[in-house]
Order: sequence, then C-alpha cells, then structure tokens
Amino acid sequence: METVFYQFLIEVPRAAAIWSALLLLALTVLAVLVARPERVPSADEPAPTPADDPAAEATDLRRYAEEVAVAAERAARTARRRRAAWLAAQEEVDRAWQAYDEAETAARRFTGAAALPPPRTPRTPAEYAARERWLHHAAMAAHWRGDLTARQLSDVFGHRAGWDPRRHPAEQEILLARAVRDAKRAGYRAAAERERLAWRDADLAAEAARALAAEAYAAAVRLRPGRLPAARPATEAHRPAAAARWRPARVG
Repeated sequence: METVFYQFLIEVPRAAAIWSALLLLALTVLAVLVARPERVPSADEPAPTPADDPAAEATDLRRYAEEVAVAAERAARTARRRRAAWLAAQEEVDRAWQAYDEAETAARRFTGAAALPPPRTPRTPAEYAARERWLHHAAMAAHWRGDLTARQLSDVFGHRAGWDPRRHPAEQEILLARAVRDAKRAGYRAAAERERLAWRDADLAAEAARALAAEAYAAAVRLRPGRLPAARPATEAHRPAAAARWRPARVG
C-alpha cells in the first residue's frame, strides 16, 4: 500500500508538468495567431480594379477607328466595282436576248419552207461542188458576223454534226438558221447566268460595305471628345496610397 501511494506521488507531478508544457505551447501559438496583422482596406481607398490608362485606351480607339475607316473605304470601292460589273452583265444579257430574238425570228421564217421538198437539180459533181462552196461561204459569213462559233465552223468544214455538203442550199440555209438560233440561245443562257452571279457578288459586296460603314461611323462617334475616357487629375494620379489600417486576424 505504501509503495502504491509513493508511486502516485511521483507520477502526478510529472503528468502535471507535461500538461503545463502543452498548455503553454498552445497559448503561445494562439498568441502568435492573434497578433498576426490583417490588412483592412481604408474607406477612402477605392476597391482594387484593373485600371486602364486613359491615354492608351484613346490611342487604341483612334487606331481602331482609322483601320475600320480604311476597310470601309475599300469595301465601298469593291461594292462600286461589283455593281458596275453587274450593270455591264445586264447590258450583255439584253444584247444576248436581242440577238437570240432576231435569230429565232429568222429561223421561224423557214418553218413553212422546211415542209416543202427541195428543188430538183442535176446531181452532178459540179452541182455538189457548188453546194459545198455555198455552204462553206455561208458558214464563214455567219462566223464573221458572230453567229457561229469556231467549233461550229469546224464542224461545217469537217462535215460533222449533221452538216452534209451534198444537200441543197435551201436545206443548208434552214439548218444554218437553226444552228445560229441555237447558238444565240446558248449565249443568252450563259449571259443570264453570268448576270445572276454578278448580281450575287454585287449584293454581298454592298452588304459588307454597309456593315463596315456602320462600324466606322460607330468608331468615329466613340472618338468624339465627350465620349473619350477622361484622364485622371494630376492630384489624384500622384496621391499617395492611403495608410493601411491593421487589425488582429480572426482565429478560426
């Protein structure tokens, strides 16, 4: 019994010393945390925001306005050029239609003649040679007038695509009128397609020019004196930063 009591008397002070050391350490850490300062923004100090330089911003606006103005001018020139091309294509369509209408009228005159039998002539080598000369001469004349293409003229001289020099000149004249009509109709359709594409290009160019002109106007409006960002006063620009106030940091 005495041994147990003696052991108790020895262990209790040792445990008390350990707990005291731990408590002292905890109090030290708590004191350090409480004493650590935390910066508090002053009421007079503005909230931190990404401040832009007004002069640099004005320079950027001016540069952007100049670039947009140049782009708008180029777009306007392109739109005028595309419109002129479209008007020229329209005139070409009108000429092609007029040529086709004349060729159609000429071919229609032979509608009744095509039902009649060809005139009877002696079938001699001289007659066939004369028919061939007539066909070549008529084809060359049509080519120089622009009624036959070089490919069609080559078919005539090569006796291809239904061209037979042995036929009577009356038949050849009907075939020639129909060939001219078909060529004029193809030319009119090609001109109409070119006019359609030219109109599409002119419309797109005009839309782009309008959009860039509107953007250039908006950029010029932003450059007006009342709309440029105001420069900060010198007193405000060089004002020293407000003294920071400090308070103990919150624990937890």
